[in-house]
Amino acid sequence: MNAANVHAPFSIAAQTRIGYVALTVANLENQIAFYQQALGFKLQWRKDGSAGLGAGGADLLRLTEEPNRKRYRGVTGLYHFAVLYPNRRELARALARLFALKIRNFPTDHVTTKTTYLDDPEGNGIELYCESPEDGIFTIEDNDFVTRRADGTLSDGREPLDTQALFSHLTQDDKLDEDLPPQTRVGHVHLHVRNVQEAVEFYHGVIGFDLKGISSTFHAAFVSAGGYHHHLGLNAWQGEGAPPPPADSVGLRRFTIDLPTQAALDEVLARIDAAGIASNQMEEGWLVYDPSQNGALLRVA
Repeated sequence: MNAANVHAPFSIAAQTRIGYVALTVANLENQIAFYQQALGFKLQWRKDGSAGLGAGGADLLRLTEEPNRKRYRGVTGLYHFAVLYPNRRELARALARLFALKIRNFPTDHVTTKTTYLDDPEGNGIELYCESPEDGIFTIEDNDFVTRRADGTLSDGREPLDTQALFSHLTQDDKLDEDLPPQTRVGHVHLHVRNVQEAVEFYHGVIGFDLKGISSTFHAAFVSAGGYHHHLGLNAWQGEGAPPPPADSVGLRRFTIDLPTQAALDEVLARIDAAGIASNQMEEGWLVYDPSQNGALLRVA
């Protein structure tokens, strides 16, 4: 099956969202300190070598310590998880905080979103972003991703962010060390996969995310629920046929796909069973692995 021609006769429930991201870490103490101090995450619970962090509600991030783990290159897994802020002001606060702490990051204007990228101390990729659809659109044209500004001019979608314009949303009274605003959530997850078409067949053709675009020249695809620009990014930038991480690797344990109702979850599980894909029932939901061995936990939010 050619993923470029996959048009599933079904769609995952439009209210489906990404829940929390779970990481295996080598040093829990250091990782907790980073997410609290650099990004304003709240430590919501800690027990037996694991911790949950977030913005005061549901967990956004879960960390599990397994000492003596290390980072591997050229493997599948997490490219980045993306923290979605409610507006430009809150993203400006987060970016100013990184600047004040002298944490290396890469502010980028995707036109339809304003963002910056950074890594945590163990090399897990993080994107911080807010939506800016009023600034333009993102489409697929001639097998490539195309970004157009609101005035119709073309952008490469990876312009340097005008940080001074972003910081204009702050006042002198704004504190940089505040916790994450409660509306903050995980907006999307971007995965390294061994083959983009194969990944699209899984996430679109079985799970049921809508295919927003696939580009063989860019070696990437985006899928989503409910018309969002993307809940999952899928790329083969680690090389075609990249293997999964070895057993002693830090990085992605799983991410959660939150469905709105039990009926919506049952529909997805039925398709997984029909495709002959193994699923494991856990306390929170059902764990499945994509063909690149990235774990996804399906649950009712």
